[in-house]
Amino acid sequence: MRIKTGDNVVVITGKDKGKQGKVVQAKPTANKIIVEGVNMVKKHVRQSEQNPDGGVIEFEAPIKVSNVMLVDPKTGERTRIGYKMVDGKKVRYAKKSGEVL
Repeated sequence: MRIKTGDNVVVITGKDKGKQGKVVQAKPTANKIIVEGVNMVKKHVRQSEQNPDGGVIEFEAPIKVSNVMLVDPKTGERTRIGYKMVDGKKVRYAKKSGEVL
């Protein structure tokens, strides 16, 4: 998976198309990520010790990695990600601007 925690991404398809956010958590085994402020869902929860009020809570649900693209740090546009060797290390770079991520 080419997208990591902390990357800025833009949603390219679905109900939140066009929204940008920071990746909060990456789940490589499920090929999904959680993006801040994107794919918000509501869940009804029962009263418990952890949640004494109960009611409806709202949180970010995972979104498939194929539905997002990385935001280029130089231009601010969406871009694909590539890998290249720099000083003997494998690094990610933005294909549009060539900027190392």
